[in-house]
Amino acid sequence: MSSLGEAVVALGYGLASALVPVVNAEAYAVVAGHRGGHALVAVLALALGQTAGKLLLFEAARRGTGRLARKLARRTRSGRAATRATRWAGRIRRWLSRRRTALPTVLVAAAVGVPPLAVVSLAAGTAGLRHWEFAVSCLLGRVIRFALLALPAALA
Repeated sequence: MSSLGEAVVALGYGLASALVPVVNAEAYAVVAGHRGGHALVAVLALALGQTAGKLLLFEAARRGTGRLARKLARRTRSGRAATRATRWAGRIRRWLSRRRTALPTVLVAAAVGVPPLAVVSLAAGTAGLRHWEFAVSCLLGRVIRFALLALPAALA
């Protein structure tokens, strides 16, 4: 496959894997490393596709914040569970509302996977993080993650 074809397939696979949890981008990165040749192109395109998909989640959370909050407020919970959930959500939102803690959190989630990037994407959208800051941190973390997965396979 040509490098352009590899890039298009990897970009689409990355986008799909960002939105559909069953589609595994990490496995694609390892396979691309085994095939060699265009592994770097595949890693970059895969990371770009993942970032685009996570930006869709980010934007959906940003635009739907009011609806989500109203829906959660309507749910009936026990007093203790509601208090715990409110306290936890407040902490996460405060953590992601400060740039000095939000950007490293997104970078670590994108590179390591803990906390899950899908959850961080949604939370960052509601916390008011800037689009470009989220995108740069996410892309950098994804490139690091996929490169570290593809490199051993490419060198083997």
